[in-house]
Amino acid sequence: MTIQQVLLLLLLWMWLPHPCHTEMLFRRTPDLRPRNFGGRALGSDGKAIHRQKRGWMWNQFFLLEEYTGSDYQYVGKLHSDQDKGDGSLKYILSGDGAGTLFIIDEKTGDIHATRRIDREEKAFYTLRAQAINRRTLRPVEPESEFVIKIHDINDNEPTFPEEVYTASVPEMSVVGTSVVQVTATDADDPSYGNSARIIYSILQGQPYFSVEPETGIIRTALPNMNRENREQYQVVIQAKDMGGQMGGLSGTTTVNITLTDVNDNPPRFPQSTIHLRIPESSPVGTAIGSVKATDADTGKNAEVEYRIIDGDGTDMFDIVTQKDTQEGIITVRKPLDYETRRLYTLKVEAENTHVDPRFYYLGPFKDTIIVKISVEDVDEPPVFSRSSYLFEVHEDIELGTIIGTVMARDPDSASSPIRFSLDRHTDLDRIFNIHSGNGSIYTSKPLDREISQWHNLSVIAAEINNPKDTTRVPVYVRILDVNDNAPQFAVFYDTFVCENARAGQLIQTISAVDKDDPLGGQKFFFSLAAVNPNFTVQDNEDNTARILTRRNGFSRHEISTYLLPVVISDNDYPIQSSTGTLTIRVCACDSRGNMQSCSAEALLLPAGLSTGALVAILLCIIILLVIVVLFAALKRQRKKEPLILSKEDIRDNIVSYNDEGGGEEDTQAFDIGTLRNPAAIEDKKLRRDIIPETLFVPRRTPSAPDNTDVRDFINQRLKEHDTDPSAPPYDSLATYAYEGNDSIAESLSSLESGTTEGDQNYDYLREWGPRFNKLAEMYGGGESDKDTS
Repeated sequence: MTIQQVLLLLLLWMWLPHPCHTEMLFRRTPDLRPRNFGGRALGSDGKAIHRQKRGWMWNQFFLLEEYTGSDYQYVGKLHSDQDKGDGSLKYILSGDGAGTLFIIDEKTGDIHATRRIDREEKAFYTLRAQAINRRTLRPVEPESEFVIKIHDINDNEPTFPEEVYTASVPEMSVVGTSVVQVTATDADDPSYGNSARIIYSILQGQPYFSVEPETGIIRTALPNMNRENREQYQVVIQAKDMGGQMGGLSGTTTVNITLTDVNDNPPRFPQSTIHLRIPESSPVGTAIGSVKATDADTGKNAEVEYRIIDGDGTDMFDIVTQKDTQEGIITVRKPLDYETRRLYTLKVEAENTHVDPRFYYLGPFKDTIIVKISVEDVDEPPVFSRSSYLFEVHEDIELGTIIGTVMARDPDSASSPIRFSLDRHTDLDRIFNIHSGNGSIYTSKPLDREISQWHNLSVIAAEINNPKDTTRVPVYVRILDVNDNAPQFAVFYDTFVCENARAGQLIQTISAVDKDDPLGGQKFFFSLAAVNPNFTVQDNEDNTARILTRRNGFSRHEISTYLLPVVISDNDYPIQSSTGTLTIRVCACDSRGNMQSCSAEALLLPAGLSTGALVAILLCIIILLVIVVLFAALKRQRKKEPLILSKEDIRDNIVSYNDEGGGEEDTQAFDIGTLRNPAAIEDKKLRRDIIPETLFVPRRTPSAPDNTDVRDFINQRLKEHDTDPSAPPYDSLATYAYEGNDSIAESLSSLESGTTEGDQNYDYLREWGPRFNKLAEMYGGGESDKDTS
């Protein structure tokens, strides 16, 4: 019989109930001595053996997990030795799962499980059993505990914590190199049977890899696995319980294995020779071309360093390794000349920078290539004899003087004449010119160092045969100084001397400046143009001088300002000098010498008034004088102007005297209310029919009583105006000729007199006073003339 068959029979036996292990017996003794177990055992001689038991004699119950029957699964039986079988006892069950998972027949003591039990959820249950008298409900046995242990079955397959593993191993590794370890777990009971005993095997990945059955360690199985041939591998590992035997459960996982690179491949150039071309005009640093050696490795194992190891152009060219592209860039190290040499040969080597000593046997990890470089002819521009020119010239040279010469040549084998010119952008004022044939630079305008000390020119040289190809060179012209400027005062000096000054008193320190810049530095001398009785100059011999007084006391009332000519000379050749005049004001000072006032007019003014106050007083006086003159002029003009220009002036007849007014509705000419209520007259109102005269102030007259008649009021006003020289004669008609309502008098208008049938009598006008005599003559005389005609 095989091992598999034995295990299968053992499994079937475990599923069957075994009564000898599922019954618990107990009896009660009245003296409470230790209780005896109801079961018996036979000794070797066949006699019954008795042993002392506690009150509860129990055995451990066993129950298979994952029961699939239709009835409740039988667990075991509780039985007391006090049970006579008459149903007087009652069995009670409590503890883990009592009443729900486990139920007991209270009469027989049989225990059943009500549902399937999973050992992986709980491996055992602890319960308490008790037998009581059904009638008195008193316990006949003390309560005791027992355990129901769940027997495991193989119902869980092995599982891996990761569905996919990632691992790597260096290429070219020896057989048996450890790659990675995978571990599976089984939820079954490892202490019971082989349900949790796991064996590993490889389902995919052979013959490259293998796995240890007990540990799950994956190892390489083939030698010299090359990453350049194959880099990725996928291995499937199976974990099976029951020790890998038939009937066991299994689980799988995938392991992705990558071969990492090692430096087992040397660099190789794809060809042995390469040809490059470069124009001779290429500047230093120009890249000519590149070389590249291929390496099957990756990363740092493929890094290559390039260098020139031999050839006739080692001093003319360089090679630089580009790390990102792993190329060797060949550059120009020195200027090339087609006329000197036309072909160069270089030997370039490429070598790995990281070499693994384990793979020295694969050959040298370097390679070489021959690089031939041809220099091509180019029509080169002219070449100056210098990279820059510096010319120095004095500022007093004559126009047309040559300050220097630039030289250039054609470097080509077929030499061409050179033409020179100035870049006018560098000489906007056209101070210089250049001879186009020989490169001589000369002046065309006067030079002045004080305006510009440096001139930066740019000279252009071009071949006559190829004027587009030009070369430039900077020319620096430095203007040297000549003593052509006289020294002057450094600043404008506002100098004053106090009235109470004493002889020898310092009133000003002066200094000078000079636009020139002599090599030995500036040196100035100060002196007076003529002897001055009031002031003197003392040279301090440090380019400054002091102005001192020569007498005591000055009076600004006599002389308010002194002019002091000072001669300033330099010490360069030729000596230059100038005369500067100091204006010295005489001022009033306090005892400490602080200036208070320098104006001579201040002597005539009160001490307590300021200049601003005096100016304000003068302005007020001027304004008053102007007002008085204007009033006098207006008064003189009014006296000369006649009231009536002539007898023939019809303006008086029509406009002034023949207007009877606009009636009560006309309120623009005069105030109608005045005639209605003479007491309402306001003395301050001016007349509206004439231009007011500001020279005469209206007289205040007493108001008329309320019961005054209009006629009496008019007569009173006529008398007042007859004696008033300021009232014109036509004022009475414009103001007092209003008839009023229900007037018994007829209209006085001369315009209406022509429409009346009766004759008008105007003799009453003579009774109104001398002011109305003219009216009486005009109207009365007119009628008489008419009658006589």
